[in-house]
Amino acid sequence: MHNKSIMRIVLILIIGLHGIIHLTGFLKAFAIYDFEEFTNNISKTSGILWLLSAIIFILALIFYAAEINYWWLISLVAVTISQILIIYFWKDAKFGTIANIIILVVSFIGYQTWKFENRYKNDYSRGIDRTENIQKEILTEEDIRHLPALVQEYIKYVGAVNKPKVLNVKVNFEAGMRSKTQDWFQLTAEQHNFFDTYERFFFLKAKVKGLPTNGYHIYKNGNSSMTIKLLSIIPVVHVSGREMYESETVTLLNDMCFLAPATLIDKRIKWEKINNSSVRAVFTNNETTVSAVLYFNDKGQLLNFESFDRYDVNVMKKYKFSTPLKNYQTINGYNLAGYGEAIWHYPEGEFVYGRYHLKNIRYNVPGN
Repeated sequence: MHNKSIMRIVLILIIGLHGIIHLTGFLKAFAIYDFEEFTNNISKTSGILWLLSAIIFILALIFYAAEINYWWLISLVAVTISQILIIYFWKDAKFGTIANIIILVVSFIGYQTWKFENRYKNDYSRGIDRTENIQKEILTEEDIRHLPALVQEYIKYVGAVNKPKVLNVKVNFEAGMRSKTQDWFQLTAEQHNFFDTYERFFFLKAKVKGLPTNGYHIYKNGNSSMTIKLLSIIPVVHVSGREMYESETVTLLNDMCFLAPATLIDKRIKWEKINNSSVRAVFTNNETTVSAVLYFNDKGQLLNFESFDRYDVNVMKKYKFSTPLKNYQTINGYNLAGYGEAIWHYPEGEFVYGRYHLKNIRYNVPGN
């Protein structure tokens, strides 16, 4: 059993038992059962408060077990009522403070996690609301006629022609990542890209050395940042600035090629044929220009993406960056690569730092 599952079970037991114990105050107050542990008399008003806190603790348990948002808020209400009662009946109930402290700490972490992720949700929700009001157009063969033949064939192979042009995309990944100083760790990730203004929001959830760790990458309005937080509280990585923006512009171009090929019709991309299996794309956004070489096979599949314009933000140096793709499959009506790797080509050799499994993808996601 995973450590996360064990910790969840322990917390569920603590909340459940703590809530049940609060029922004793109610039973004592209404003379349903005389608990000798209570040396003081309990009024019926206090008894109702003991019952109320028990009910709220059980409700918090249900919300937590079901992973429903705002479970932490319910827990905080329960802990507040509980601790007031414990202080009033300190002699008999003081040890309940220990359980309240445990629940309070976990609830605070839950609040910080909600707050961190909610920033991501607010960012992409604004993009969805904006793009939902843009008139949808169909991608035709005429729209792709100006592209190199290899790119035209790729867009046709993917199945994007005669379908709506892509204004936004939502993607879900399962992945593994590492660095030179950090061994492989597993994560799940969700991202939203918007192609009317070129925005990218990427949120990941992981366990690093057994501790919950979340991360948020933002690319919008000419700025880009990456923040990784342990327990959603302690920042362990925060990178922003010109180098980060240039790097994430490469990532955006990579997303367009890998996840949303229909967007490659954008006139801000300049194309150059290299040979019968590769082309160069030069992409400019907000006065930042990056380039990449795309490699294709004779089936029309994109096999690799290589760029020299991405910084390894750990050392703030540019190295060759590539993302080989494979395992093409049909996902929601589009033929896309199901697996990709992220590779740094250091002077001493290749270093695979990311392995991505595409789990789901949706285009032109509507608002709620």
